[in-house]
Amino acid sequence: MSDQPQASGENQPQLAVIVQYLKDLSFESPNAPKTLVPAEARPEIEIGVDVQAKQMGENEFEVTLAINATAKRGEDAMFVVECTYAGLFALRNIPREMLEAVVLVECPRLIFPYARAIISNATRDGGFPPLNLDPVDFVALYQRNRAQGAPSNA
Repeated sequence: MSDQPQASGENQPQLAVIVQYLKDLSFESPNAPKTLVPAEARPEIEIGVDVQAKQMGENEFEVTLAINATAKRGEDAMFVVECTYAGLFALRNIPREMLEAVVLVECPRLIFPYARAIISNATRDGGFPPLNLDPVDFVALYQRNRAQGAPSNA
């Protein structure tokens, strides 16, 4: 038997997803059916990712992940998809100096696969090959935004 006290689960850092949800989804194919015909030229795809957080209660944060993707072939837009996906998270016993990083890195990392699947399905259902986004480096995104002095909502 050990004389050392057992670590209490009550004091351990905890992150829990309370609920996650689709806030907004938009898919446009402005030049269909012309852009649905296979062509030799590969489309240029631009991806944008943004993370916002808002404190909703003493220990609850809403984290919103906004992803937009535009595919063009030459000057013609093939599709534009915009997805805003969010989660409500309960955070307990997170050290104050780590709270912002947890909210803006770990929380979006947990909900990203769901937003990715929604975008993949939307592009497939729109008549295009599914757009399977590469994983996002939320640490680099967070560090870049901090370096640029972007205001944090966390």
